[in-house]
Amino acid sequence: MKPGTIRTSLDLPRPLHQKLHQAAARKGCSARQLILAAIEQAIEPPRRKKGRMNLEHGLVPRTGKSISITNEEIYELGFP
Repeated sequence: MKPGTIRTSLDLPRPLHQKLHQAAARKGCSARQLILAAIEQAIEPPRRKKGRMNLEHGLVPRTGKSISITNEEIYELGFP
């Protein structure tokens, strides 16, 4: 055992254990490395993407019909 580490054990269902080793083989790493990466990802806060937001398509996806309204009609409705 490496210094600064703690040994633990988990009881995994057999199908999950098999999928774990298959996924590790596909990624070219050990099951241990895959488990450690998953634990680190689960406990770290999500990272925000740096850079500018792309507002080309809007922040909220469109649903329904688009409307066409002029500035004068907006003011008539009472919106400043």
